[in-house]
Amino acid sequence: MKSTLSAALSLAALFCTSLTAGCVAPVGPVEVTRFHVPEAESAPRAEIAVEPAAGMDGQSLEYRSYAVAVGSELQRLGYARIAAPGTGAQVALVRVARETIEPERAGGPVSVGLGGTAGSHGSGVGLGIGVNLSPPPPAMVRTTLSVTIRERAANRALWEGRASFTVKASSPMADTQLGAPKLAEALFRGWPGQSGETILVP
Repeated sequence: MKSTLSAALSLAALFCTSLTAGCVAPVGPVEVTRFHVPEAESAPRAEIAVEPAAGMDGQSLEYRSYAVAVGSELQRLGYARIAAPGTGAQVALVRVARETIEPERAGGPVSVGLGGTAGSHGSGVGLGIGVNLSPPPPAMVRTTLSVTIRERAANRALWEGRASFTVKASSPMADTQLGAPKLAEALFRGWPGQSGETILVP
């Protein structure tokens, strides 16, 4: 697992180098919601495994990119070691979901109006047709990272949270390699956070 995560991290760094402008592309605030038991912050942080949640492909590049980002944040929080899958007293289950949103243009492309006039020289009715030449709104991509930290032996959830942001589909930040560190950093900022509270992380 460690070699797999290292390879994914190296690939992410290479991708970022090749898209220097994209690496600093602005992105809107990240919406973060977290839940945890009272003893989450005081629980031992010796070692933890990072594993795909049910339904996630643990071999996909997308998952591995987020696993690297989550592992880095967990070590920053004080976990001494990222354990191999299936080992470790605790496990962080990672899930990633991406949704493409196609906004609808306000009003139709063609509008028809019926107008009437009246005056001293008579009255009339006119039919007006207007064509909306503005382009449709750009497609958006919403990415959500969810992580649950569980005690392996007791299968008890200590902490869980989700973070999501929405960017244009054409934005470099819509790419997994660039979005993963951003979402993971926002998700674990101020860990464990206020349980049940939704915040916006700039």
